[in-house]
Order: sequence, then C-alpha cells, then structure tokens
Amino acid sequence: MKPESVSTKQQRIAALAQANPAMVFTSLNHHLDLDWLRHAHALVRKDGAAGVDGQTAAAYDDRLEENLTGLLNRIKSGRYKAPPVRRAYIPKPDGTRRPLGIPTFEDKVAQRAIVLLLEPIYEQDFKPCSFGFRPGRSAHSALRHLRSFIMENGARWVLDLDIRKYFDTIDHRRLREFLDQRVVDGVVRRMIDKWLAAGVLEEQQWQRTERGTPQGGVISPLLANIYLHVVLDDWFAETVLPRLKRRAGLVRYADDAVLAFEDFLDGQRVRAVLGKRLERFGLSLHPEKTRMIDFRFQRPTSGRHPATQGTSFTFLGFTHVWGRSRKGKPVIYQVTAKDRFARALGAIHAWCKQHRHQPVREQARHLGRMMQGHYAYYGITGNGRRIRWYAHQVERIWYYWLRRRTRAGTARAPSYRGLLDRYPLPPPRIMHIYTVASETGS
Repeated sequence: MKPESVSTKQQRIAALAQANPAMVFTSLNHHLDLDWLRHAHALVRKDGAAGVDGQTAAAYDDRLEENLTGLLNRIKSGRYKAPPVRRAYIPKPDGTRRPLGIPTFEDKVAQRAIVLLLEPIYEQDFKPCSFGFRPGRSAHSALRHLRSFIMENGARWVLDLDIRKYFDTIDHRRLREFLDQRVVDGVVRRMIDKWLAAGVLEEQQWQRTERGTPQGGVISPLLANIYLHVVLDDWFAETVLPRLKRRAGLVRYADDAVLAFEDFLDGQRVRAVLGKRLERFGLSLHPEKTRMIDFRFQRPTSGRHPATQGTSFTFLGFTHVWGRSRKGKPVIYQVTAKDRFARALGAIHAWCKQHRHQPVREQARHLGRMMQGHYAYYGITGNGRRIRWYAHQVERIWYYWLRRRTRAGTARAPSYRGLLDRYPLPPPRIMHIYTVASETGS
C-alpha cells in the first residue's frame, strides 16, 4: 500500500499540474525523502537479474535503511553516479537477437523514485489515446478502445504504424527540450541526464549512447511516452484532427500505434505527412511494416482498394478481422495473431521436451501456470476458438513428450485421459469480457 505521505504529495503535484497546464515545475526534489524511497523500493521487482555491480535485491535489502539513506543523500547532493546498464540478448522469432539492458538494483530504485515525481505531472498532459505504461491502463484497455472506436464511428480505413527502432532512436536534445516545457528541477533533470549518458557495458567494453532511452530502465517508458506525446499524440489531436473531413482516431500503446479513419482520403493525407513529421524529430517509419488497411466490412466485388495493403491488421498480438455475431450483426473479432500463437505453442513444446523426465505432478503444475498466463492475456471476448484450440494443442504436445520418455512408447490415449483426470490442466477461459458473449459468438 502506498504510504499516505507519498500519496498526498502526488495528489498535490497532480492538482497543480492539472490546474496549470502551462506551469513549469522548478522545485520537485523537496518531496524526496526516506518514505518516498521506501515506496519506490517496494515497487521494484526483486527477482530481476543483477546489473554491472552484481548486487541482488536480497543483498541490497540486508542493509536497506542504510542503503536508502545513502542513496537519498547522493541524489540530493548530485553525487549519484548512474552506472551503465549490462547488455544481454534474447532470441527473436525471426532468428535475430533483441538487445536488453539490465540496470543495477539501486539504479532501478532511483529511477522509480523520479518516475513517482514525474508521473503525476504528465498524467495530466497525456492524451486519452495513449495507453502504454500508464497507471490504470493496459493493453486490453487499448484493444477495447480501438474496437469500440472503429465500430461506433464507422472508421473503415486503418493506418497501421511501425516506428523503426523507436526506443533506440529518441533524440536526447529534443527530449530535453520537451522536458523543459514542464520540469526544470535541477535534481530531477540532473538525474535524467546521467541516465541518458550512462551508456552500456557489453563484454567489459563501455559504449556511449547518444540516442535512445535508458535500456531496461524503469524511467525509459515514461520518457518514451513524453517524446511521442509531443511528436505524435498532441500533434494529431491539435493539428491533424481539425483539418480532416470526417472522424478519425489514434490508439497508441508505447511505440505501437494505429490510426483509424472514416474517410479514405483523410487517411492518405495523414500518411503523406506523418513520415515527415517523425523525421523532423529523428524518427522514421518502417517502409514495409507501415500499411494502409482496407478494413471495410462490405467491400465492392472488385475487392480491396488498390492503394491499400491487406484487409486485416495486427495490434498488440491480436489480428483484427470482421465477422458476424450470433445475431448476425457485423462485429470485430480480435483473435490471437498467428505468430504469437505459434510462439506460445513453441514455448510449450520446448519446455516439455526439456523437462519431460520431471515428475508428472510438477509438469502439470508448471504447464498450468503457462496456460493461465496465456489465458490472462489472450482470453478476450471473441477469441474463444483460438483459446480452446490452444488448450487442445497443449494437451497434444504434453502427450507427445510423455510418450517419448517411455522406452517403447507404450502410453496410449486412454491412460493419458486418466492422467489428465488425475492431473487436470486449466480449461480455456475468457478473462476479459468486452460485450455480452451471446452477442459476439465467443
């Protein structure tokens, strides 16, 4: 639970920011105290990998009060030195590797403390179209909003955006200019500058980072949201929308964004200027992944519009397609994207192969957790068929690897059904209900 002192201070900051949209905050660091840092520490995950100093959360907590007192003094006096992040890689589905940055545990606490100062301010500024990494908002909020906007406003032309390497290409000079519009507190800004200049440590070699946000850092999503708020959200709301003929909307989750238009020519006009707008701030659209989609429910017999690329689109792991409800009404179905579905089953297959010799009870327990995690994200209204097929495929994969661990493959389906009765896997579940299930045929 958030300490009352921290909550009260954040409410005061938020009230000031809301009442004074043009106000520049010159003094924020006086809110930082030990209670503030204790709360920041409580919010940081304790199971993450260690940074360049090798210190774990458990080791830091052994002398927590002493460590937090020292951290507070170094932040306030300007003696805090932001350590470089440790570079690590994870494989991507296309065979390449995605770089990750792992900050030290103390750096995560410091970043969280600054985020707690900035968040109340920028939550008053951010537009309703922004959903990523914001309190009380989630990917499902974005999906629900997008579905409702398209169906209720007759938006039939979708511009699916892909910003090339967004988090790695944010211009530091421009970011500082955007921050100047709201926060100039010396302690806060000095800390942000240190994180931007901290660099990356890879194979004992330090690399300077002159663009991008702190990799893996707690503050990175907030800084990225501030940047796109100015570059995209505010520009679209204040400059673009008043110039369009008909209705249009933007839904953004971090750097994933979709624009939906009621009028085709409006979409073409925005697409023509959007690339130039991003280039002005050091960003660029991916030429192959940015597409205009013909998302009309009923298209002429000639098929989709020749100036478009496709009739469906994927956003936040869900492919959006038109269908009919049980009552025959046109509705949008958000179904698990094929690549995400294959990746989820691939993870099940790899785990079962590696752990097939573990006790069956332990296997069932772990597979259950993996399935529950899948349902928690993909179990939405209209996606029931994919969820049920996923559960069926998990059973088949587990059956396959249980048979492989026997010498002669003597296990047969009846004994396997008995095994499932004894060690049941969680049944498919719809966790996020957007509308009444009978209306959508989920």
